[in-house]
Amino acid sequence: MVTFLIERTAPLPRAETWRRLTEWSRHGDVVPLTRVTVETPGPTGVGTVFVARTGVGPLAFDDRMEVTVWRPPAEEAAGFCRLEKRGRVVTGWAEIEVAVGPGGRSRVVWREELGFRFLPGVVDPVTRRVARYVFGRAVNRLLRKA
Repeated sequence: MVTFLIERTAPLPRAETWRRLTEWSRHGDVVPLTRVTVETPGPTGVGTVFVARTGVGPLAFDDRMEVTVWRPPAEEAAGFCRLEKRGRVVTGWAEIEVAVGPGGRSRVVWREELGFRFLPGVVDPVTRRVARYVFGRAVNRLLRKA
């Protein structure tokens, strides 16, 4: 199990930053070899379930997630979302926070604990580096694409 942190600022209003990061189906557009399916009707809130399927053919796996905390940004309060990973292969959680940043920009903090069942702890350093790279690029792309 690894934990990592990604921090970004974006020249966007908090509401738009929040929308771009929490439109779950868009994540499939920015993460290679991944398709995201939202299994519950909208709008997103506590109890929303979605699945990110990553891989090709028989080498694919599902990352099933459920929203357990949902607080969109309001007035001066930061937006906060927590996802619990409920899959058979991927475990852990993710938290997304969108707050007021410097110069009226949005400040994004993405925290994640990520584990893969059946992988020994000896691969954790590699998992952490790859996850930070992949998720960092995904956050960048989500923030850039409207």
